[in-house]
Amino acid sequence: MANHKSALKRIRSNKKKTLTRGSRITFLRTSIKSVETALENKDQTAAKEAFKSAESQIMKGVSKGVIKKNTASRKISRLSNRIKALSL
Repeated sequence: MANHKSALKRIRSNKKKTLTRGSRITFLRTSIKSVETALENKDQTAAKEAFKSAESQIMKGVSKGVIKKNTASRKISRLSNRIKALSL
């Protein structure tokens, strides 16, 4: 257990940040999953609508430091390619 005042504060702040990041990651995964379910149902309009919100959440995750920039770009690219493939 930490004894210094600053170490105790760091433990408290880490706990709070862990909860915040965890909830943000969960929300991000849920929004991606909504796009994937629309893709499985072959509903292009629903997939496009879900993709708009998912893309926004992914980029927000980048700005908050939850995921890396290249990971976000890869996820967005793959989802958009799958949506485009539905129209073919």
